[in-house]
Formats: sequence, C-alpha cells, structure tokens
Amino acid sequence: MNESRLVCIVDDDASVRDSLSIMLGLKEFDCRTYESSEAFLSAAPDKPCCLVLDLNMAGMSGLDLQEKLGGLPHSVEVIFLTAFADVDVMRRAFLNQAVDFLEKPVVMPVLLDAIERAFERLKSNAVATVRIQSFETLTPREREVMTAIAQGMTHREAGALLGISPRTVEVHKGRVMEKLGAKTLAELVRMNIERAH
Repeated sequence: MNESRLVCIVDDDASVRDSLSIMLGLKEFDCRTYESSEAFLSAAPDKPCCLVLDLNMAGMSGLDLQEKLGGLPHSVEVIFLTAFADVDVMRRAFLNQAVDFLEKPVVMPVLLDAIERAFERLKSNAVATVRIQSFETLTPREREVMTAIAQGMTHREAGALLGISPRTVEVHKGRVMEKLGAKTLAELVRMNIERAH
C-alpha cells in the first residue's frame, strides 16, 4: 500500500465505511475508518491525510469536525459526502477549505478525482511548509538582498541601498538562492511574492 496516501473515512454507516475502504484499498490507498467524528479525533492519524467525511452524523457533525481540524499538528484535506446537499452548508464547508462536496451514493471516479485533488493540496502544503522553514534560515541581510533583487534592483543599486558592495550583494543573492532552492531569478521573485502574501 502507498503509506504516503492515507485516506480516512468517517461515516456512521458501516456499509458505507466498508465499501469505500474496500474500493479505495483496491486503488492502493491506505484506508482507516471511523464511525464518528469523535472517534476520528480520539485516534487521529499522525500524518497528513485526506478525510472523506459524512456530513450528517449523530453527535458531532462533519462540519463541526472540519472546524476542529486546525488543531491537529498536520494537514487534513476534507471531502464531504452527504445524502442532502444544502447550499448554505456547502458554502460553509468551502469557506473552511473543503476540497469537494459529493452527494451519496458517490460515483467512484468522481470520488477518486476529488481524492487526487486533496493529495495535490497536501503536496502543495508540504512544499509551502518547507519553503517557510527555508525562509526562516535567511539572515536579516539575506532577506534585505532578496527583497531588493526581487524588486528589480541591480547588484549595484541594491548595494547602494544597503551600504554594501555589488559583489557582496551577489554573494548574498547566491546564498539566498541556495537556501531556498531557487534555480532562476524568476523563481526567486515568485518566492518573494508568495512570502509577502
């Protein structure tokens, strides 16, 4: 099984849990099932996952669980399943960053597409986390040089602004690119823009 692709199924209907687990297991996903939101929270996985979540369950609803996921130490991407689609509920789910909102009985190709999108988000989240950690390794001077270069300044202009030589700007820029894994100036500019937002 592909350990890096964990799908957690939370549904109070055992037949739904079992059938989805079997079907997704055949597609090489590592599946874990939970009968309630509370059961998921008490035994939440210790790594990022895709959560296929029933909306209406006894006890804590799927929406209530979604709102509690921010307290987990890792990313969880949510796909809702429901027999009754309500626009206000869907809106609330999407405002909380749900990947999709699917009606039961779910069509397997549609669910698989949503799961793939969830894993793409998880991958993007992981890359963003690594990038943030990389930014934290930059010295204050390297951050200043990065900002100046990303604003289109030449080495000479950045040096004059920062009170250092153009050669020193070039050295700092090289270190910044190495630390951030930027291969081109365009990549460095994009990373600086992403960091600012």
